Formats: sequence, structure tokens, C-alpha cells
Amino acid sequence: MKIVVLAGGISTERDVSIVTGTQVCHALRRNGHQAILVDVYVGVDDDKVSGIFDVEDDIDALAASLKEMTKDIDNLKHRKCEAGNEFFGPNVISLCKQADIVFMALHGENGENGKIQAAFDLLSIKYSGTGYLGSALAMDKSLSKQLFVENGIPTPKGVLVSKDNVKNLENFGIKLPVVVKPCCGGSSVGVSIATTDAEYDEALCEAFRYETDVIVEEYVKGREFSIGVIEGEALPIIEIAPIEGFYDYTNKYVPGKTKDTCPAVLTKEQTDKLQACACRVFEVLKLNTYARVDFLMNDDSEIFCLEANTLPGMTPTSLLPQEAAATGMSFDELCEKLIKVSLKKYN
Repeated sequence: MKIVVLAGGISTERDVSIVTGTQVCHALRRNGHQAILVDVYVGVDDDKVSGIFDVEDDIDALAASLKEMTKDIDNLKHRKCEAGNEFFGPNVISLCKQADIVFMALHGENGENGKIQAAFDLLSIKYSGTGYLGSALAMDKSLSKQLFVENGIPTPKGVLVSKDNVKNLENFGIKLPVVVKPCCGGSSVGVSIATTDAEYDEALCEAFRYETDVIVEEYVKGREFSIGVIEGEALPIIEIAPIEGFYDYTNKYVPGKTKDTCPAVLTKEQTDKLQACACRVFEVLKLNTYARVDFLMNDDSEIFCLEANTLPGMTPTSLLPQEAAATGMSFDELCEKLIKVSLKKYN
């Protein structure tokens, strides 16, 4: 098949997306597909479009050049806005229309929030992963939390705080320590744990650097787990234990920063409870094809759902590939499976 692996973009997770796209593109080529790596925002120059699916370019060299562009992405955004250009880079839409399917390797803003998925639906472009509605619901942590509460899914007590509505924690009925995070961010960018009033103020300032709305929720001390769900069925549970601190951006993407255990050491009752809850989250957020759901479990074996990720990372340290490997599925086989389950939604 002709496959566009769509990566990059303008979110805070741009470089992670490029790594995901690079790994996936290599895997799809090893599987015999005509796969190309395309930056959704930068696009492809006119002189490189002809026969692009027939030429196996150097994926790693392209990825390196796209990462180099990250340093200038703000200037590129400014130039595109001044010129009145659309979000999609040159030839992105035409290449996606030529492809049999687009593998969504995007993370964060304008990747996981459903906007691109909605545009592709209107343009009859097939893509991997869940649709626009599930993407939007999962991306907005405030909406997700409301749906969790309404459907009996345990989640830490939290509140939405905006720049013009910052109040003392007592007004929200929440006590320190708390977790402060951007409402629609990913990869733990802008996330802080505050144990004092001063740290809380600092955490708000950090989160507001990225968004005007942030989530403040009670800190739950316990073990952290993640569960991949493919076509409504849960994969083996992985436990993530950072060597230092919490599971932030650095610990997620720097090898050796966490100890990952898959399958996690749990009782059968705990395993069944977590996997059933992950599948329920998948259903409540109207997700399809695949996703990854994150949890905490305290010392009393109470579980708390944190969020769902509709386009899980596919980097060398990512969790979904590790969970698939625990079932005997290689990275290449996982990429192929995600393509196949995604195509089913068009039948």
C-alpha cells in the first residue's frame, strides 16, 4: 500500500512526533509498503512530489532536517500567518489523497485534538486511529474528567482553572499536594506537582505558558500503569516507575529514566479491574481502533484514571509497543495491525 506517515506539526510534542513517524515509516517499509514521512505543517516541495512513493529516500536524514526546523518553527508560523497560508503544508493534502491510508504519527495540538481527522473525513482521506469526536473528547482533560465522573469511572478530584479565574485551592475544595497540568497538552509538558502554596503558584505559571486553561487535581500517591486498547480489547498492563521524580517529559523519552514492567506485577483481581476500566474508558470517550489509557493505583488498590491517549507514542521507549511485545507482537507487526484495524472503520 501507499502510506503517508504524517508527523511533525506545531505542538510542543513536535520532535516526539517526528521520532514516532520515523520508527513507523521504517517498519512499514520493512513490511513491504510504499511509505513516506511527511511533516503536516512543513509539507513537501513541488519538485519532490513526482514519483515520491516509488523512491525510498533516507528517512533518518529527512527526520533530522525536520527536527532542525523545530528551532525555527515559530518564525515559520509567523510567515505562514502573514501570507494567509493554511495549516497544511505544500502538497500534504494531495499526497494524502494519493495514499491508501495516512498513518497518524502526530502528537498534541492539531494532531490528537480531532481537527485534522475532521478535515480528512470531509476530504475522504483514510487515516489511522480514532475519529474526530473521540479525539476531541480525549484531548480535552476537562471534558474527559466530566465524562469519567458521569459514567462512574474513578478519577482524581479536579477542577478547571483559567487565567482570569485563579482562586485559592480552598475555594475548589482541593488540598495540597496537587498536580497542575495544561488542559489539552500531552507528553507531560507543563505538568508540575505542587506541595506548597509557593510551588502551586509556580506550577500555574508554568502551565499557563502553554494554555489559558489548566487542570488542578488532587495528587494521588501510588503506582502508575498504562493499558493499550485495540479494538476494545486490553493489552497486558505496563507499570512505569521513574528512577527519579514523576513520569514527566524527560522520564518518558530518555532511555533508562524509568523502570518499565510488563506485564505488571498485580493480582488477577487488580489486573481484571484495570483492564475492564480501560475498556470502559475506550467506550465512554467514543474511541475506536486503538488508544492507550493511563492509571494510578494507591496503597489501598483504588484505581484512578488519568487520561486516554488516542495516538500513543511509537518511539523506542514508548509504552504501547512494549505492551504489544508482551503478547509476542513485534513492532513491525504492531504497525501492521494498527493499519488493518484502522481500515476496518471504512468498510
